[in-house]
Amino acid sequence: MIARTPEELPALFAEAFNEGDPSGLHEPGARPDELDGHLELRDRMTVVTRKVITRGDLALLIVDWSIGDVTGTATDVARRGPDGGWRYAIDNPSGVA
Repeated sequence: MIARTPEELPALFAEAFNEGDPSGLHEPGARPDELDGHLELRDRMTVVTRKVITRGDLALLIVDWSIGDVTGTATDVARRGPDGGWRYAIDNPSGVA
């Protein structure tokens, strides 16, 4: 899966998460430690994108997410790669917490 726009990234991430492995949507080293714990919840993830601000090859994403009864707001940074695909460069599922 490759996001062609930063707006596509959260939905593709949720789809990949629900299939069990969203790691292909991160740049090397950008996968957060909490992700393994969230995958263990075994509930489906849903996302609602609140805001996307894009400047050139960088985008800031504010995304509300839920996995069963666990909820949060992510503050993420995505970057467009040489292949034109967007991937998380900073994945902060805890937002401001």
